Amino acid sequence: MSKPDHKNYVDFEVWGDYALFSDVLTRSGGEKSTYSIPTYEALKGVICSIYWKPTIVWHIEKCRVMNQIQTCRKGIRTLKFAEPNPQKKTDLAYYSYLCNVRYQVRAYFEWNDNRPELAADRIENKHHNIAKRMVEHGGRRDIFLGTRECQAYVKPCVFGEEKGFYDNSGEVSYGICYHGITYADEAVLPEDKGKMTVRFWSPVMRNGVIEFVQPEEIPEDMKRHVRDMEMKPFGKDLNNFSGLDEKELLQFEDGDQI
Repeated sequence: MSKPDHKNYVDFEVWGDYALFSDVLTRSGGEKSTYSIPTYEALKGVICSIYWKPTIVWHIEKCRVMNQIQTCRKGIRTLKFAEPNPQKKTDLAYYSYLCNVRYQVRAYFEWNDNRPELAADRIENKHHNIAKRMVEHGGRRDIFLGTRECQAYVKPCVFGEEKGFYDNSGEVSYGICYHGITYADEAVLPEDKGKMTVRFWSPVMRNGVIEFVQPEEIPEDMKRHVRDMEMKPFGKDLNNFSGLDEKELLQFEDGDQI
């Protein structure tokens, strides 16, 4: 992806009563279990819920764990989809959640080179300023951590400020974990074009801070192509993207554009 003139950092704090960053070994069904730390994809989902446009691609640079890592188990009524009438057939499963979570996150965006038709919308200050304002307002869409039932909230912060529980904890390795999914419209490497690709990595937390490897930096042996995938088209002619008009609509009273 091509880079804007500046690295437009957006720092925010996200917190909630529960989080479920599902271990892939438990995602296929039954009783789900959470990773101890957030995944790249989950944090990217948070910033995309705060502000997203197909013109940009969000990257998560690092995350700081502020509260002590604690887990709890909850009994969840799940549907038995294999039954002829699943609405009347339920089962009890126990999910493990993280509880009382709080993270500081630093994100930045780059231009989506797979969207040349939106090149006119590559207005650096506009997207950066809107993203920061949306953090102040709590995001454009609902915020959640990992799964929909884990409601969360966001607010601006200065990354590195305040005391964190793991500030002097040293280095902790978490083995091979799920990193995220590369969709066709955000693929950078030639071998990932036109495909859905799942990524894995080996995270390390150093004094409470996790520095993420970017999707295009994941080694070949740590990702798998799931299936072929087409890009979703955007544009004014399709009536599903209005960003090209925003530079005319969003103006200060003195006429200067945002």
